[in-house]
Parts: sequence; C-alpha cells; structure tokens
Amino acid sequence: MNSKFLRTIGAGLSVAVILTSCDGLGKMIKKQKDIKYTVTPNPIEMHADSIQFSVNGKFNPKLFAKKVTLTLTPVVKYSTGGEKVLKPVTLVGEKATGSGQKIGYASGGTFNYTSEKFAYEPGMRNAKVELRGEGSVKKKKKAFAPVEMADGTITTPLLVRNDEKGIMGKDAFVKVVPANQTTHIYYVINQSNVRPAELKSEEAKAFNQFITDNLNSPWYEFKGISVSAYASPDGETEKNENLAKDRATSGSNAIMGEFKKNKNKDVTFGKSKEQYQIGTTKEDWEGFKSLMEASTMADKDLILRVLTMYSDADQRRKEIKNLSKTYVELADKILPKLRRAEITVNVDKKSRTDEMITKLMTSYPDSLSVEELLYGGNLTNDVNTKVQVYKAAETKYGSDWRTSNNLGVALLMQNKVSEAGEAFKRAEKVANGATEVKNNLGIIEAKNGNRIAARDLYKQAGGAPETKYNMGILDIRDAKYADALSNFGDFKGHNKALAQLLSGNAGGVKETIDASNEKEMAYSYYLKAVAAARGGNTADAISNLKTAIEKDSALKAYAKDDAEFIKMRADSGFTALVG
Repeated sequence: MNSKFLRTIGAGLSVAVILTSCDGLGKMIKKQKDIKYTVTPNPIEMHADSIQFSVNGKFNPKLFAKKVTLTLTPVVKYSTGGEKVLKPVTLVGEKATGSGQKIGYASGGTFNYTSEKFAYEPGMRNAKVELRGEGSVKKKKKAFAPVEMADGTITTPLLVRNDEKGIMGKDAFVKVVPANQTTHIYYVINQSNVRPAELKSEEAKAFNQFITDNLNSPWYEFKGISVSAYASPDGETEKNENLAKDRATSGSNAIMGEFKKNKNKDVTFGKSKEQYQIGTTKEDWEGFKSLMEASTMADKDLILRVLTMYSDADQRRKEIKNLSKTYVELADKILPKLRRAEITVNVDKKSRTDEMITKLMTSYPDSLSVEELLYGGNLTNDVNTKVQVYKAAETKYGSDWRTSNNLGVALLMQNKVSEAGEAFKRAEKVANGATEVKNNLGIIEAKNGNRIAARDLYKQAGGAPETKYNMGILDIRDAKYADALSNFGDFKGHNKALAQLLSGNAGGVKETIDASNEKEMAYSYYLKAVAAARGGNTADAISNLKTAIEKDSALKAYAKDDAEFIKMRADSGFTALVG
C-alpha cells in the first residue's frame, strides 16, 4: 500500500480521536455506566387508569462534558411488542449551546424528571421502563446504551370488584291489617237504657253485617271488644261518673245480646263478659272541645276561651250556662253527641301466606296486588324467578316505579346491563326523583365507564349504605383511596380490604377479609397474598396464592406477571406454583 496514503489515513484517525477527546462525548459514553439512574416508584404503578413516574439521575464530577447536550427519553416497552415513548429531558454541559438543565463538569450534578401522565394499556402490565440517551456536540450525535430502570407495572387497583349494590323499591306488604269495627249507642240525657232504635241505625247495621259476614272467615281474627262510655259535661260531676258506668254496662249488654243471636255453639266470640274491656269517661270535655272546634256556632270562640281559662269542671259549666242563648244551642246540637257508648270490635285481617304468594306469583300473578308481587320477589333467591315476577308486576302495575326498578335490579344480577338500564329508565319516568332509581342509574353509568356521570347520580341518590358502597368503588377507580375507606364504612369484604392496601395499610387486609362473608372468594385469597408480599412474608403470600389458584385457575397466569410478586420471582416455591 502506498505509504503516503497510509500516512494520510493515520493523520485522519488521529484528528478524529483528538476531536472526540476535545468534545468529551466519547469519554462520557465510555463512562456512562457511572451515571446513576433511579425510577420512582419501582415498579411503576397504575392509579386512576393512568401511570406517572419520576426519574432521578446523578453525574459524578468530571463526567458530564462541558460541550455536550444529552437528551434522555424514557420509553415504556410493552410485553406485547409496542412501546410508549415519553417526553424527553434535555441536559446540557457548562459550555453547551441550547436550553436544558445545566450539569457542572467539575462538580457533577443531578436532575429530576417527572413524566407526563399517560393512559394505562393492558400491554403495560408486564412492561419494562427503559431510558434511552443521545449525546450531541454541535452536529455530531452518538447514542448511549439503553438503561433498563423498572420491570412491570403494579395494577392492583384493577382488583376492585364491580359488585355495585342495586336498591330495590320497598314493598308495603303487611301480613296483618287492622280491620276494627266501631258503632255508637247514643243516650237520652241522664239515662242509661239502650233504646231499640239505636241498634237499628245504619251504623249499627253495617257493624252487625261485617260481624255476620266475617266472624267465621279464616281471613279475619276477632280479638276482643272495647267499650268506652261517656257522659256529657252538663250535669253534676258525681252523677256523670255513675251515669258513664251505667252506660258502659248497658252498651256492653246490648252488643252481647246481638252476638248471642248467633245460635252456632262453636262461635263463642262476643257472648261472654270476659271478652269486653270497659272504660268510662265521666265528663267528656275533650269530646266537647273537638265538637265545638268543628262547629259553626256564633259563640264558638267564646266557649273555647272558657275551656282554656278554667280547668275546674263546675266553673266551666257555670260560665257556659251563663251564656243562656248559646247554651240552648249547645243542648240541641253538641251535648247529645257526647252521651254515648262507643263499642269497638278489635279485628285483624290476615294477608295471604308466604306459601300462597310464592305459588301464585309464578302461576297466577294477575291475582296478586302490586305489594304482594313486590314482596313475593323477595321470597325467592332464584334470580330467574325474580325477573319473571317483576316482569309480571311491571306488566300489570307499570305506573308504579318500583316494578320497573326492581326488574332492573334483578336483571343486573343476571349481568344484563343494557336491559337493566332500560328498565331503570322506565322507572325514572314515573319515579318522581326516587333515590333508589338514581342509585341504580348510577350503577349503569359506572358499568359503562362513565364515572363522572355515575358519581353525579350517586350524589343525587343521597347517603344510603348501598350508594356509599358504590361510591367507594368509584373512589378506588379514581385513586381516592382514603375516600373509598370512608364510603365503605363498616362493610367488611374484599373491596374495603383493597382500599386499605392501596392506602398503605397492608396489615389490615387479612383481618378485614376474614371478618367478611367474602373470605372464601378466590380474589380475597389473592389480595391477602399481595398484602403478605408487600409485608415481606413470602410464606403467607405463597400459601394464600396457592388457595386462590385452586379456587380460580386463571389466577396462575395473572400472578406470574403481577409486579406485586416481583421480589418473589426467584423463590422456588413461587416459581413452582406459577410455572
């Protein structure tokens, strides 16, 4: 080879080495392993469907060349092959041109970088975070070796159970309805004998007819007879007391005589004195006051004032009798109504039994009232039967919002979200703002991913325990973990334990789950495994994880890629469990 040519090549290489040395970029690349990078948190974490992390870097003295510009770009590399390139950070040496964070040469320096928030995607669960660097001096550029800073993404908030609680419209069904019957016997002044006409009044006829029709009916239970007798407050007090007692006796005997007309020996109700509870009021001043308040008498206010001014009965009578013209009107219109015996037969009307309703609600639902159908829906635990019953109720009683609402809740139990939503919309049209419907519409929005709309509806629904629980689920999804704990309140179960874990109380998870009726769920064991792993208790983590996988085999693959167990991946017990 031509010696002149070799000298020329050698001279060029020497110049390149000198230039590289002069700008310091080559030296930085050779010493790039001395640059200390840390990422926080590590592994990175998903909260409220988003990820954000920080990168800190440290350069030792005499490492960052004076003329170099270093561009660092964090990249999230998906397990599925894609990647998310984030906003870069620019660092500049003391004599470098352009903008960026200055790093001294003699003193070295640090930088802090916080990524923008970016949406979580499923491929990020097993992702790696890589830092890619490119150094430049004027037009010359050289790549730094990529630095892997984190392995995997913690996605534990995704373990929240979407078991929002629907609220049924309550039925007003009662098993026993009071059906008491009352009649009155009125007396002539200062007398206690029962006039035959009093037992033939329209009120007395209706009273007797009810007894005749229903005394032997299995739907009515006759429980006893109450008799209250009164004297009008226009006679002497002592005489009125005796008069009231005599009227109670005569009234009881008269009604007993009516019951004895029933010659059926098996019917004993009303035929013996022991069945009568007798009370008397010697002077019915309260009744007098009520009748006066309802009257149109000219001196009504004056008489009522007398009752207010005087408590002594004799003084009251004296003052009222002084109103001679008014007293004549009182004696004609008011006082006769107070001379009475009031007889009440205490009766309970029975409703259909649970067995009857259960049979009829699926075979002849049209024969049941809306209250019976709504009540019947709660008598079965079979969701398909609930849907059948509430559909029948809506068909016949569609103007009652509870029928459509309760159908929607039953459809939610079948995970038929769209159909449930339509049912709740029908309920809303006639519900007049019922909070139960607001809660249930909020569930539909939540399940459709519309968390803002769901939260607004929950707020409109008020503070029912079910609504607060549903709000707690939203709080976990929105990374408001303290709020979630508050909304879950005294509820014990998986979701509250998850909120405790995410709030930093891993130690409370086991106690909360074990005190609940959800303790045997696969995901409850899985959550206890995560809590144990966070606490460094590998044995408990593996034990709980083993039970979780036995209950749900899909959790095996899920655990293998879960960054919560990243420190256990070298453990033989863990690898034997997840493969």
